Amino acid sequence: MIQRVSGQQRTDALQARVQRQGTAGAFGAMFQQELAKSTQQQPQALGVEFSKHAISRAQERGIEVTPDLMDQLAGSVIRAQAKGATNILAMDTEKAFIINVPNARVITAITQEEMRENIFTNIDGAVFL
Repeated sequence: MIQRVSGQQRTDALQARVQRQGTAGAFGAMFQQELAKSTQQQPQALGVEFSKHAISRAQERGIEVTPDLMDQLAGSVIRAQAKGATNILAMDTEKAFIINVPNARVITAITQEEMRENIFTNIDGAVFL
């Protein structure tokens, strides 16, 4: 019932446990690296960015960019991506945004008045906010 464990057996068991934990640690490190690569390749997963042009247009036109709006735009990008769109018009009743979906980048911002006067070209989808 009670076994006597030699020093060598105890050392072997300890080394085996360290190797298993080392393997798990190596897997964890590899997983973190792959996760980092994945998020670098998919910026839209992290959110939407505004181009310099879109920032200046939003400021000129008095469009307030709130965290709620950013969430809506990010959701629009995800939905458009699922449908294979590359350039979309994301709009509500007061404002609209042209967004490049693969780069998750807002290209320009437009107010309601300007929506009436313009024709939107080079888009392959529209999303209502």
